[in-house]
Amino acid sequence: MIDMSEILQLSPYGLPKEEKQKLFTERLCGLTTYHKEHCAAYGNVLDGLQIDVDKVQTYEELPFLPVQLFKTHALKSVDDEEVFKTMTSSGTTGQAVSKIYLDRKTSANQQKVLVKIVSEFTGKSRLPMLIIDSPSVVKDRKMFSARGAGILGFSIFASDRQYVLNDDMQLDLEAVQKFLQKHNGEKILLFGFTFMIWQHFYKELLKNPNCIDLRNAILIHGGGWKKLANEAVSPEEFRERLKSVCGLSDIHDYYGMVEQTGSIYMQCECGHLHTSIFSDVIMRRMKDFSVCDIGEKGVIQVLSLIPESYPGHSILTEDEGVLLGEDDCPCGRKGKYFEVLGRIKNAEVRGCSDTYGQ
Repeated sequence: MIDMSEILQLSPYGLPKEEKQKLFTERLCGLTTYHKEHCAAYGNVLDGLQIDVDKVQTYEELPFLPVQLFKTHALKSVDDEEVFKTMTSSGTTGQAVSKIYLDRKTSANQQKVLVKIVSEFTGKSRLPMLIIDSPSVVKDRKMFSARGAGILGFSIFASDRQYVLNDDMQLDLEAVQKFLQKHNGEKILLFGFTFMIWQHFYKELLKNPNCIDLRNAILIHGGGWKKLANEAVSPEEFRERLKSVCGLSDIHDYYGMVEQTGSIYMQCECGHLHTSIFSDVIMRRMKDFSVCDIGEKGVIQVLSLIPESYPGHSILTEDEGVLLGEDDCPCGRKGKYFEVLGRIKNAEVRGCSDTYGQ
């Protein structure tokens, strides 16, 4: 099995389809075999499906785990003493949450991959960073929520950082203004979760438009759109409204989940979500899980080359999406690009900002 250290030397968006397919088939077949040998529950799944990895021709033939299994089973491929930290998904009150068990190697590779991907959009240098959240969300360093993990993960890109909200989730406008004055003339990085940006940042700025100038800033946000859809706010309106109150126009959504931290799917300048050489998506038909054609709606399967401490390398999500193309996005990046359409009907609400406050 090719080691992650070798893959990390490659450009995140540089491999054409044939080369990426070869890399993914080798690495994912290796991970499937490894987890079968080291995680009894995962081995039982493969035995039940009668999967012979040696006969797999392409990674599309490999089995996937429904994301719900991470809520009902402790899936890990390392001994308990090797668990470095446990990450939990977001969930509404009363819902079970996913628990993802990380050893030091997997955790380190998650961070390295995140750096490789995001640096393609923000540049190689660290930037002054405004975190559109409160500091209390990262207090428990051993049991990370998806929200806290996202903040800590993206904090590696910060040369200096300032939380935008206080512990009562109120906008600390004075602190933000002082931070921007301190870094006058510098490019600013903003990070936060979609609904919280709208609810606690945009709506407060609306009371005093243009009290801060973020024309020289870049925003990376994620966490779901369900609550904004309920308020009839489209992605286009989200961008336009933010620009109107503070001049912010360089905005990138991303798609990701705690079950595959690190290998996120960033939105390019053309508005498309992109796979990197560390991740892939397959759209599958509901009726038989066969592979959808380009432009055909299906359930999103996500694949990641990172997970070694738990069998999370191939997961069927509860989201629907459409593959828009591969290797031919006008932005110039290689790989598949796609659109997320939303939750499958009757699937649980989950997501860092969708479930906030419930």
